[in-house]
Amino acid sequence: MNNWTQRWDDRYSNEEFAYGEEPNNFFKEQIEKLNTGTILFPAEGEGRNAVYAAKLGLKVAAFDISEEGKNKALKLAAANNVSIDYLVGELETLNYQTEQFDAIALIYAHFPAEIKSSIHKTLDKYLRQNGIIIFEAFSKKHLEYLALNDKVGGPKDIESLFSIEEIKADFPNYEIIQLEEKEIELNEGLFHNGKGSVIRFVGKKK
Repeated sequence: MNNWTQRWDDRYSNEEFAYGEEPNNFFKEQIEKLNTGTILFPAEGEGRNAVYAAKLGLKVAAFDISEEGKNKALKLAAANNVSIDYLVGELETLNYQTEQFDAIALIYAHFPAEIKSSIHKTLDKYLRQNGIIIFEAFSKKHLEYLALNDKVGGPKDIESLFSIEEIKADFPNYEIIQLEEKEIELNEGLFHNGKGSVIRFVGKKK
């Protein structure tokens, strides 16, 4: 996993924000429907979505494996006069509590293929009943888009990408509010630019 950590530290160590400072569009649209509460951001990188949620008055927790990501996120939070509780490390070491959160936002949280499902299942424990998951990440079909335009970003191996079936399998005990595969136009910072294929999911825990 050290190469993985190094990769993200390298990406986040630049002055410019890798994915911009504005929140993801789908996340923004969904989070504005929620009332105040507690929200967790796994693999939150430089903090653009966490900071936006904090500005709306939510109590925000975030984690990532990248110390550089945390540094940028705290800088962004300070610039926006909000605070976020940001931890660095792998999920199983972070001691979140069962049913601690009202919402979890997985925005381009592409974990390594061999652990992505187990991470989803662990995160489920931290969400309370009737809690909401907001998810957007690249779909398996995205490789076709990546072949045409490297600037759109995203994993280059199909196992790290998502399918509707995988989401249903990882989150079986959810009322599906929205679940679709969709072509979208991305314009997020340096690394998400152009047309891509994503899975979007909003689920309410039963």
